[in-house]
Amino acid sequence: MYKTYFNWSTGKDSSLALYKILQDPGYQLDILVTTVNKDYKRVSMHGLREDLLFKQAASIGIPLKTISFPADVTMTLYSDIMKKNMDNLVSEGYTHAVFGDIFLEDLKAYRDSKLEEVGVKGVYPLWKKDTKSLLKEFLDLGFKAITVCVNAKYLGKEFVGRVIDKQFIEDLPDNVDVCGENGEFHTFVFDGPIFKNPVDFTVGEKVLRSHTLSKNNEDDDNCHQPKTTTKNYDTSFWYCDLV
Repeated sequence: MYKTYFNWSTGKDSSLALYKILQDPGYQLDILVTTVNKDYKRVSMHGLREDLLFKQAASIGIPLKTISFPADVTMTLYSDIMKKNMDNLVSEGYTHAVFGDIFLEDLKAYRDSKLEEVGVKGVYPLWKKDTKSLLKEFLDLGFKAITVCVNAKYLGKEFVGRVIDKQFIEDLPDNVDVCGENGEFHTFVFDGPIFKNPVDFTVGEKVLRSHTLSKNNEDDDNCHQPKTTTKNYDTSFWYCDLV
């Protein structure tokens, strides 16, 4: 049995991947790892408040480790902080790391290259699965999720703060992946088979925020995510605050 940690985003792909890996007796999964913005006390990219992250992890019943980054972070600093934390996990005996990625080849290659540096093997339970089938499975299992961030390049204000359901899927434009795998939207999962009880929250305000690329590092978009190879970086997002 492999000692394993899970890279937890709070969203639907993470939830489904976690559900699947927990069914596999080959992995001893006993910690969730989430990156957070230490200046705003929110989950990186998703913009979710830390207190909801903590409530979510408590309902799942798996210990949570957070990795903190400043709001203005370059890829160099991001890599240094991640390397230090990964080294610590390796020293604790972890040999495998789970991700909820589905089909972004360059992102997976980036993750695997960083894992290889510390001798950890990446595990991808959803890799190369059909996204429509995955979302149907997610909903059929009883998971419930709400959008907390949408890319303004693809989706308008009306798509943020919406529960993922059949109508949401039907309303998505044809150029948007139903799982948002290209970064079109991000979610917060508040109920489902991995939870002991639903996570309570109130839907707050919706705001449009624009991130400025760092002048000294074009890979910096303040969202703590490694860039893919494309240079068409998206910088404007609608956020829905959950309280």
